[in-house]
Amino acid sequence: MPSCRQSLPPQSGRAFTLIEALVVIAIIAILAGLLLPALGRAKQQAKTANCLSNLKQLQLAYYLYLGDHNDLLPPNDSVLFVDGNGDPIQSVTTGVSWCPGDVRKDPTTTNIQNGVLFVYNRSVAIYRCPADPGRVALTNGTTVPRTRSYNLSIWLNCQVSDGSGAYVKYTEVNDPGVSNCQTFVDVHEDDIADATFGLYPADYPSTYSDHWLDIPADRHLQGGNLAFLDGHVERFRWRAPKKGLLIGDVAAPPLDYADLQRMQATIPTWQTIMARQGF
Repeated sequence: MPSCRQSLPPQSGRAFTLIEALVVIAIIAILAGLLLPALGRAKQQAKTANCLSNLKQLQLAYYLYLGDHNDLLPPNDSVLFVDGNGDPIQSVTTGVSWCPGDVRKDPTTTNIQNGVLFVYNRSVAIYRCPADPGRVALTNGTTVPRTRSYNLSIWLNCQVSDGSGAYVKYTEVNDPGVSNCQTFVDVHEDDIADATFGLYPADYPSTYSDHWLDIPADRHLQGGNLAFLDGHVERFRWRAPKKGLLIGDVAAPPLDYADLQRMQATIPTWQTIMARQGF
């Protein structure tokens, strides 16, 4: 007897043509081109957030020191004088400091652990920006990541050289006010050596008022991170990149000079510094 089941017609298979395959590949390439920059930017933003968190924790340790020492600012007297090429000329260390040593030659965290802030936060990781590419050469020919990326303003309890007019106690700070006074600065990897961040004030009575003394980092999507004496942290978006600058370079107008002026607004004026020195 005939079957009541109907037989289906055979299905004809059809492969991609070369043109169709090329179109699919092109679409994938376009999508990858759109997504990869976004992923890279997200990764950089995560590193920026991590760096800001590090500065926040260092600032908290700074506050804890203040509370234990009758508002005395942590000492900041480990200074390495260098020439225009960044080569060391003279190292000066007076007593203890928040972090001694030359970070370009520190293969271990010993100097961090010898700093006066370490007792308040024993994580050595908070001293290093996750985006910092700087490395230290070892005697066996290999390299290791640098242990520190941040410096402390030379105008806060640094009693070495021109820092003799620096603030010594928290209650003395009034120019600028604590909400605008820089403390820790994310320093450019080509500049960092000692643990102080120096700038000439905008009213410094010489041509050096438009020179960079130390150079902030620009590794956070052309931005650098700072902490302030009132406890908050910020990312400064630079108008000009900071790559290729050397210690003592003139800030190029108008964009780089505008960045310098923005930083100068976070340190005391020369008039205030001289008044503190008794002039």
